[in-house]
This record gives sequence, structure tokens and C-alpha cells, in this order.
Amino acid sequence: MRLSNLTAGFALLLAIQAAPAHAQFGGGPPAVGVAKVEKRPITESSEFVGRVQAIDKVDLVARVTAFLEQISFVEGAEVQKGDLLYKLERGPFEADLANKQAAVAQSQALLRNASITLNRAQTLLNTPAGQRSTVDDGIAQQANYAAQLQAAQAQVRASQISLDYTEIHAPITGKITRTAVTIGNVVSPSSGALASIYSQDPMYVLFPVSVRTVLDLRAHYADKGGYKAVAIKLRLPDGTTYKQTGTLDYIDPSVQTTTDTLEVRAKIANPVREGVTPNGPTDRDLVDGEFVTVLLEGVEPIQALSIPRVGVLSDQQGYFVYVVGADNKAEKRQITLGQSTPALAIIASGLQEGEQVIVDGVQKVKPGAPVVPSPYAPAPAKG
Repeated sequence: MRLSNLTAGFALLLAIQAAPAHAQFGGGPPAVGVAKVEKRPITESSEFVGRVQAIDKVDLVARVTAFLEQISFVEGAEVQKGDLLYKLERGPFEADLANKQAAVAQSQALLRNASITLNRAQTLLNTPAGQRSTVDDGIAQQANYAAQLQAAQAQVRASQISLDYTEIHAPITGKITRTAVTIGNVVSPSSGALASIYSQDPMYVLFPVSVRTVLDLRAHYADKGGYKAVAIKLRLPDGTTYKQTGTLDYIDPSVQTTTDTLEVRAKIANPVREGVTPNGPTDRDLVDGEFVTVLLEGVEPIQALSIPRVGVLSDQQGYFVYVVGADNKAEKRQITLGQSTPALAIIASGLQEGEQVIVDGVQKVKPGAPVVPSPYAPAPAKG
């Protein structure tokens, strides 16, 4: 009797343990989150890899041969147009200029004397003492001294130019590099660049675009204002988005045959960063030669069908989604995507406005199987 009761207890315990498993396998349709296919304002965007380039770059080269006596700038700082940067030895050039000025004074004296002689000969020409040959000689002598004076004055201008070259001033405003030559060395035109200046604001951004993409963009924005319908944004190497907005200003007229691309150029402001002391080594975000990600965006948003990107799946046939039909059954639907973002998928074809797409719990869905839909509530962004 006791053994029979024990056996009945084990049977009851096994039945209780088996009940949840039986309920689990026999459960109803899975619950899923759905989002409606809706038209939303979308900013169209295309990404390219670009390189920053200073608009103006000048190599400072000595125009005369002389000792370097003075350096008047801080390496890496910004200089203003007209600032004195280098000063060369002036003594030999000042002496040469004085010598040429003396030659001018001598030629002027000879010319005055020739003019007086000519005037005297012309006065005597109608008298018994006058001779035509004397007048002719006077005219020739005056012309000769006049030519010598012009040559001497040209020599003065050349000497003045050489003297002026002993001071090297900044031809543009920009950031100057370190000096390649120090005080006490002899510099000459063959010495190469003493330093270079790179303009800072604004800057160019150059990026290659395939010919196919250029044609597509041209057709897309032709009736929207062309260049004016496009804005340029940049993503810096650290992943942050640059605050300034640029504009397109040039497309190379020649295709790079090796890559089948056209070089496109944008111009963008590069002001001193907020809260940073100007004239420092890193006072601006954009630096000549820097790689950036170029975002070519439409100025005006467009209305486009879209769904949350998390609902888009892919297989060998391409992109697809699961649509909930009127009978709450999941239907697999192939779609074509437009220019999408990480958060939103732009639907070019395959869906109609108002349809419900499964975006949460997709892994539990099977084509043709019923589901229990409810509105999709995205998780709040983490701060």
C-alpha cells in the first residue's frame, strides 16, 4: 500500500514538471513590433573621401645672394600680408645703389652741357661763325648723353629692386612653417624655400567622384538649382561632424583615365575654434593635407517613404522586409533602397505608404505565419 502511494506521487510530480514545457511548445503566434511605411522629410546625402587643401600656398625664396641677418616671425604662427619675415645684409646693395645714383648724376651733367653747346651752335648757325656740321655734332652728342642717362636710371631701378629684395615680406596671410635656414647663413635664389605660408580661411576640399555618380547627381539636382542645391558637410578624422557648411565651386573638366573619376572641389570656412587662443598650432579644425569624409547633402529635405533601418534584412536576392497583412500573417517582401541613413531606410520600391513592416522580433517570424503586431517603440538613446 505504501509503495503504491509513492508511485502515484512520482507520477503527479512528473506531470507538473511536464506541464510548462507542453505549454511552451504549444504557444500562440509571436508578438512583434511594427512600424508604418510613412513619408518623412529626408536630407539626401552621399559620402566621399576628400583631402583638405589650402587655397593659397607660397614658398618664400631669396631673390638675391646675401647673408641672413634677421628672422622676424614665430614658426608655426599666422602672419599677415606685408609682415617682415626675413632681413638680409643690406650694405653691399646700398653701396651699389649709391654708385648707380652717382652715374645718373654724371649723365645728367653731361646732358646739360651737351644741350648748352647745341643751343650755342644753333644760335650761331645764321652768322658767319656758324657751321651746320657743328649743329649736327651737337644734336648727336645730346642724344648720346640722353641715352646714357636713361641707361643709368635703369641701373638705379635695378639696384633699388635688389636692395628691396633684402627684406622678405609675407605675400599672403596664413600660417608659416619652420624656417629652413638660420641666421648667419648665405642665402640665394638657388637655396630653395626658406619657409612656406599656407592660407587658413577658407579652405578647399578636393574629392574624387566617379563619372557615373557625377552624371546621376547632375540629373538629380539640375532642376533644383544645380550647385546651389547642394551643401557640403565634413566628418573629421575623429568622427565628429564639422560645424561649417561648404559649397561646390569647381569640377575638373578632365576625367582621370586610371580611375574613371572627376575631381570635385568645395570651399568651406575654417575659423579659429571657439575657446582656443588664436595663432596657436591647433587653433583651427582643418589643416592642409588632412583626410576628411565629405558629405554631399541636398539643401532642401525631400519627402520619401521610409521605415526604421532595423527592419531591413538581406539575402541572396537583395534586401527584404516582413509586412503584416490584413489577416496578421507575415509576408516576405523584396524591396529596393534609396539613399538611406543608419536610422532610416529609404524605400525606392517594394512598399506602399501605410503598410505595416515588422521591425522588432523579426527573428521569430516565418513567411506566411501569423503574428501578434503592436506599435514599435524604439529604445531611448543612451546619453
